[in-house]
Amino acid sequence: MMQKNLRRKYISSTIIALIISGCSTITPAKKAVVTNALNVKKVVLDNGLTVLIAPNPKLPIASYYTLFDVGGRYEVKGTTGATHFLEHMMFKGAKKYGPGKFDTLIEQNGGMTNAYTTNDSTVYYQNIPASFVEQMVDLEADRLEHLLLEPYSFESERKVIFEERKMRYENSPDGFLYLMMMKKVFEGTPYGQSVIGDVEDLSALTRDQVMDFFKTYYAPDNAILAIAGDVDPDKLLPVIKEKYGAIPHSSGLQELKAKRDDPKNYEFKAKFGSEYRFYATNPIPKFQAAFKGERAGTRRAFVLDVLANMLGNGGSSYLSQKYVRNEKPLMSEISLTSYNLRHSGVFYFTGELLENVSFEKVKDQFASELKNFCAEGLDGRTLQKTKNQILSQAYQQMKSNAGMASTIMLYEKIFNDYNYGSKEMEIYNSVTEAEVKKECQSILVDSAPIFISTWDKYPKNPTALMETK
Repeated sequence: MMQKNLRRKYISSTIIALIISGCSTITPAKKAVVTNALNVKKVVLDNGLTVLIAPNPKLPIASYYTLFDVGGRYEVKGTTGATHFLEHMMFKGAKKYGPGKFDTLIEQNGGMTNAYTTNDSTVYYQNIPASFVEQMVDLEADRLEHLLLEPYSFESERKVIFEERKMRYENSPDGFLYLMMMKKVFEGTPYGQSVIGDVEDLSALTRDQVMDFFKTYYAPDNAILAIAGDVDPDKLLPVIKEKYGAIPHSSGLQELKAKRDDPKNYEFKAKFGSEYRFYATNPIPKFQAAFKGERAGTRRAFVLDVLANMLGNGGSSYLSQKYVRNEKPLMSEISLTSYNLRHSGVFYFTGELLENVSFEKVKDQFASELKNFCAEGLDGRTLQKTKNQILSQAYQQMKSNAGMASTIMLYEKIFNDYNYGSKEMEIYNSVTEAEVKKECQSILVDSAPIFISTWDKYPKNPTALMETK
């Protein structure tokens, strides 16, 4: 299922959303920021399940989101792809509602359902009529407590995942480029592996291994349930407690996660200043230049988010005007992304050359002009424009039930505060031009990137690379 395209601070830009581990064609919502206290009722059940309910009686519909705090970073060599595999299997039947019933019941009642897996989490979501919410509670509680993982469905879904991997990576130059960038930037860390999974691991994964992931990580105290829409919290909470309340909490999970989340595991080990060239099917060269980024939630992460937006957000941005929309363009597209994960991050350019433009010329010119970006592309007017855009996107997000449910769920997970948006907006507004220019100098001028390109003129050996110190 598709990875969520939330604001760059936590989850990636549109390109990443299209390539990591998705099956949906729905464009996911961006992360929101709010300036006032939200009308949300929060309850934590005895077994540790966090429940957030945001009533919105304007229309008889609701959005139902469930986040499990497990993603690709919890896998090790030999089990890559297990979390995403499990996401697929969660739709294949449980004890009360057997094979084929989950999707069918939702669709027959006019709703839709999907899910996504990222490096940091797995999220399931439904948009449904308000009249169906109570049965949705029963459906979700059933698969959380009694997932079947039938052997026949397991092997059938393995084939589906291989096709998905082929579509996202092997047959997608953009996806393959992104995958190689992540592997090289986060080499030797829990983020340096495919969320969908490596071919060898997907071939060898057993039902018992995936069931072990389910029993370990799919527990109430490792989950957040967020519901937004035409619901009455006081009437719905007893139903939630009845269906979810008897599901036992995890045993030893927090100790396991603490070991996996040791900051030492996420220290950069990559060879920055290196260049890698990979064969892909794109007839025109594509590239990514990736620098060390920042983990989510720090002030520096906010500053880098603003910096990326100032230089590379939209057709009127500095980078677009300089390389795409000038009288002598060199590229058909260029963007800049600050991707802040829970324990690390990457700050990277993505570009595609124009046909018949020399790749070496563009690469050399681009590298030589990096130092100019901080002086030419950053000023007070652009800074205020960027802040306005962030606020505008935030309010647009909060207009929908799906946006509300997704937002409060993620804030609760990352900051333990579903209403963190008010503080976040204060931080964005306090970012100064001097801060942005300082980080621009630090990243783009004083450090070296990992430079990765794909092209069908490169050797077909997928391990071919060039390193320059």
